[in-house]
Amino acid sequence: MTTGGVRIRAGRPEEAAALSALVLRSKAHWGYDDAYLAACADELRLTPQDMADRRVRVAEAGGRVLGMATLDGEPPRAELGMLFVDPPAIGRGVGRLLYRHVLTEAGRIGCDMLTITADAHAEPFYVAMGARRAAAAPYLGHLVRMEAWPGGADPSWVGAWTGGRRSVHLGNVAEFHAQFPGAAPADGVPHYACLSAFAGPHPALVVLPLPVEAAWMRGLTRRLEWDEVEVHCVDAPDGALTQALLARPALTQRIRNSGLPVLPWGRTGASDRLTSGPPLPLGHESKAASHRLFRQLAAAHPGIRVPAQERVRSRRELARVLEARASAGLTSVVKREYGVGGSGTSVLTPGDVLSAGGTRAAARRLFGEGLLVEEYVPGADLYRNPTFDGVIAEDGAVHVVGTGLMEVTGTAYRGVTVGPGVLPAELTVTATAFGTAVGEALSAEGYRGWYDVDFVTDTAGRPAPTEINLRLTGPAAAFVLQSRLDGVRGGRHLVRTLDCLPLGARLPAPALLEHCDGLARRCAALGAVLFTTIPTASLEPAPYVGVALAARSRQALDEAEALVRFGNGALGDLFTGQASAATWASRRRTRRPRPRRP
Repeated sequence: MTTGGVRIRAGRPEEAAALSALVLRSKAHWGYDDAYLAACADELRLTPQDMADRRVRVAEAGGRVLGMATLDGEPPRAELGMLFVDPPAIGRGVGRLLYRHVLTEAGRIGCDMLTITADAHAEPFYVAMGARRAAAAPYLGHLVRMEAWPGGADPSWVGAWTGGRRSVHLGNVAEFHAQFPGAAPADGVPHYACLSAFAGPHPALVVLPLPVEAAWMRGLTRRLEWDEVEVHCVDAPDGALTQALLARPALTQRIRNSGLPVLPWGRTGASDRLTSGPPLPLGHESKAASHRLFRQLAAAHPGIRVPAQERVRSRRELARVLEARASAGLTSVVKREYGVGGSGTSVLTPGDVLSAGGTRAAARRLFGEGLLVEEYVPGADLYRNPTFDGVIAEDGAVHVVGTGLMEVTGTAYRGVTVGPGVLPAELTVTATAFGTAVGEALSAEGYRGWYDVDFVTDTAGRPAPTEINLRLTGPAAAFVLQSRLDGVRGGRHLVRTLDCLPLGARLPAPALLEHCDGLARRCAALGAVLFTTIPTASLEPAPYVGVALAARSRQALDEAEALVRFGNGALGDLFTGQASAATWASRRRTRRPRPRRP
């Protein structure tokens, strides 16, 4: 394993004495006296036989040994027995590489938990890497007992999507939707493009259509353990990002010469000039075409309910359809053929039609080109809006990314939660089987890349598919973050994205990032990690921020969301002088110092 010039390899029997000396030098770095180190010497000494028995791994660069670690014991619970970095190399990421390597190896041999007995000074490092203090651990003096979750190989979709390499990300959200009539509202699209930073698990270069603070990417790079990421902010008239990029030949040539996969938010004629791929069939971005495919596939999937749908071609026809449905006591979903995030979709109860002034008035307000009227599927709030994401590889194989539960306010998408146990098992199986069948049909037509199928559930819990997205999506960012965190922190994470969290006050970008850093420290005390995903909307007339939260339990995720919502709302108090003593006391109690690396 080689990362950033540092290679991880197996320890050699002839290195036992040299590695033992490195361990003692590293231990002494933390201020222990000679008497204590002498007492520890036997315990920390490595023998030639230990190289194999304790699975010793060595980090080296340029032939120089920088650190070492051991993976002791056998599945299902092994132990990170030793992890030491030579003092001159401390703070250069060597400990992170060794830790991640041991987690991956623990997963490979079948461990479900890894124990760590560490010096107290190293606890912040292990916490930052995703470990936790063991419950009911015995008193060990200056040592602490911790637990970590083994990592594993990247899921198959990562290889299908990126080839397992770093990638170039294009935030061409507006450019993609401009291909379809009435697909996207003008408001919010530039800010949403920030989510393209999460188009793949490890970006090398990100191109955005709006300026962002360098500190934003530095924070993401630190928390997600990315190598340095280049960010290029390109002025893109009318959102035509790739066209604007192609007008910068030096940058375009660098991207082409990098040999890295280029991941646009969605494929366009301009982006195809960078990816060198053939044009893709995008017909199923149409909600009418999606509906036809759903009906074709439904017979083989009895757990799926496909709502009825019809196209209306005139205002008068729309009024007639709404009148017939309202007279029968039926709620109608009126949607445009193309749309994003719930834009162009309205839900009309019979009462709504009446309050709008009748069916003719409602038709005048809603009618536009490519309008569809769909059966409303009533259901409970719980598990109401599932989603499925997949990747179709270049060879046509369909790779499941996962299922999640979307947060929808009215008809507007606001975020998603993904991870183990988010949806009931039966719903997950049904949505996955149908989503995979959709992918196989798309593959047969020649589509390649990321796709998404959105659902609503009825009162019996059956999923009813509503649309296909042939592009990256908001949930895609959550799945990518989950994959990256599982790889670098071990275990399986729950990830929740909140794309449009209101702020209690307008903030310039540097102040917003400082605010989010404070929230991140407080979330860490709850066992959650916070990432700022949309940092550019804090000066809008209705300011907001996008964040992602990750944790290993639903409780930690819910508590972190409550903390962030409270913190955002309290911003208004800071500027009006209305903050209560309780508010300030709460902030002081939950403040935590930044973790130190060993």
